[in-house]
Amino acid sequence: QVQLVESGGGLVQAGGSLRLSCAASGRTFSSYAMGWFRQAPGKEREFVALITWSGGRTYYTDSVKGRFTISRDKAKNMLYLQMNSLKPEDTAVYYCAADPAISIGTMAAADEYDYWGQGTQVTVSS
Repeated sequence: QVQLVESGGGLVQAGGSLRLSCAASGRTFSSYAMGWFRQAPGKEREFVALITWSGGRTYYTDSVKGRFTISRDKAKNMLYLQMNSLKPEDTAVYYCAADPAISIGTMAAADEYDYWGQGTQVTVSS
């Protein structure tokens, strides 16, 4: 059973930084892709970034390119999202997600992922 547990959210002023962490357990993740999504109140869950666990290839939604960095520590089974130059519009609950069968064409679709964490709140004040 795959378990994903996020941490690191909080309240930060615009222009500040936060690093989110996601502890993954229950499986060997070598064939998996791991992603970060976010959901603001009243909005759909939105793709933020993805990394392939084995090769470390990364993908980002346009609105976070140059500001956010996704990474993983294979030895610790940890996924990270470094968020810099935060904006009020980045305010959302952030979720990590994992799946063994994600392709470039489906990585932005939340319902393609089998495993989710519980989410961590990020609030950016103006």
